[in-house]
Amino acid sequence: MTGELFFASSNDLHTQFEYADDPQQVVIDLTDSHVWDASTVASLDAITTEYQRKSKSVEIIGLNTASAERHERLSGQLPSH
Repeated sequence: MTGELFFASSNDLHTQFEYADDPQQVVIDLTDSHVWDASTVASLDAITTEYQRKSKSVEIIGLNTASAERHERLSGQLPSH
């Protein structure tokens, strides 16, 4: 994924994955992205939950310092989509 991730872009984030067809181990690389707000964290949580429902593992990598701090602080604390 690339670009700025905030409320407007995170609304469609969940639909960008092929959960049933994706491999057992999924890596979401956010090296070229920035997580700006809680709605993006909630979307990432929803994505992770959907993969877990399908008995698949997901790893989010490449978060810059600010994004990683925001994700760690808010993940699991917000209602998912």
